[in-house]
Amino acid sequence: MFYNKPHATARWGTMAMDWESGVNYPRLVQDRIRKAQKAVQAAKLGAVLAFDFDNIRYMTSTHIGEWCRDKMNRYALLPREGKPFLFDPAVPAKRISAPWMEERMEPPISNMCGSLPPAMKVQDGFAKQIKRVLKSYGVEKEPLGVDMIELSMLKALENEGIEVVDGRQALLDAREVKTADEVELLKVAAGMVDATYEDIARAIRPGVRENELVAIANHRLYSLGSERVECVNSVSGGRGKPHCHTFADRIIQPGDMIFLDIMHSFNGYRTCYYRTFICGKPNKYQIDAYEKCSQWVSAAIDVIKPGVTTADICAVWPKAEEFGYKNEDEAYLLQYGHGIGLSLWERPILSRRFCFDHPAEIKEGMVFAVECWLGAEDGSGAARIEEEVVVTKNSCEIITNYPSDHLISCGLPGCEVY
Repeated sequence: MFYNKPHATARWGTMAMDWESGVNYPRLVQDRIRKAQKAVQAAKLGAVLAFDFDNIRYMTSTHIGEWCRDKMNRYALLPREGKPFLFDPAVPAKRISAPWMEERMEPPISNMCGSLPPAMKVQDGFAKQIKRVLKSYGVEKEPLGVDMIELSMLKALENEGIEVVDGRQALLDAREVKTADEVELLKVAAGMVDATYEDIARAIRPGVRENELVAIANHRLYSLGSERVECVNSVSGGRGKPHCHTFADRIIQPGDMIFLDIMHSFNGYRTCYYRTFICGKPNKYQIDAYEKCSQWVSAAIDVIKPGVTTADICAVWPKAEEFGYKNEDEAYLLQYGHGIGLSLWERPILSRRFCFDHPAEIKEGMVFAVECWLGAEDGSGAARIEEEVVVTKNSCEIITNYPSDHLISCGLPGCEVY
């Protein structure tokens, strides 16, 4: 069985202070650059060019708000030696907010996801811009790793004689093991969800709709200082079997199981955190589903320690056919694990679909989520439980602290939460 063991030095606050140690942000900035640059060198790249918002943040510790995430009009370059270069729509503001970038910044040249069509030749200006910066670092003749890119931009870089290769793997290498400051930020993010689930438990009652629980979660998280609530899954009653992965306006009724997944970020660091409740008192099928699901999560966490593999962890989970799915392809994401950091899915990935053929080693300092699902046999709902863990020297530490040792009953007289 596993237990919650809060770290002795965790401060859990959302503000930096001069009188109590917490996240050391200057150290965080430098550690991320150092780790990314080491990965670029190991991959034998001259530089890496990042369009992915989370990679840009990792390399430069800059941000412009979530409105810009899907626009492809912001990017950054990290050479194998030297400091990162940022291409940002708000350079004058960044001179104030990010003085560590000094003058290594200029406006981007972007076709805005094709909104400026290829006939305008915007991509040619972009490619010349990148080649000029590469020359300033002396790496224009070496491979350029790119994490993601529009096709017209890729062709323009190649027309400039730049060898473009996969750069995402190098950056994932850098982000695989978390620093102490990253772990602290992940703990604070999870603590914010702990508080949110208390609000959710007190709100569940007959007549409340799934989307109202989503609204409560958003309000609580933004009030606590979240910078992005990426998604709140809210699924009740028969909508939970099979798992639909989205919320609706379904009215919750007595006897409904309700599970939620809360994904948000604090200073960029994410959560993925399921809990399950019951409106009223559970029947025997619901109790059985919850207890089996809990056992599967516990069994996986009991295996986790440095040196084991993702295959060792996945081996304790049932086959897809044993919990109602046709095969492992259809059951993917239901008995599952995934790294968490600046992105929702980082390394390692745990799934019976892939891990037996391609096992990966678990390392100290990894942070990942372990999640399982099981539908009640009578079709009245489903249980979904998820814990986030930090891999320690000899085992792991759970950082998701809202109770999950039993199915919490809510919303009616005589229930645990009323």
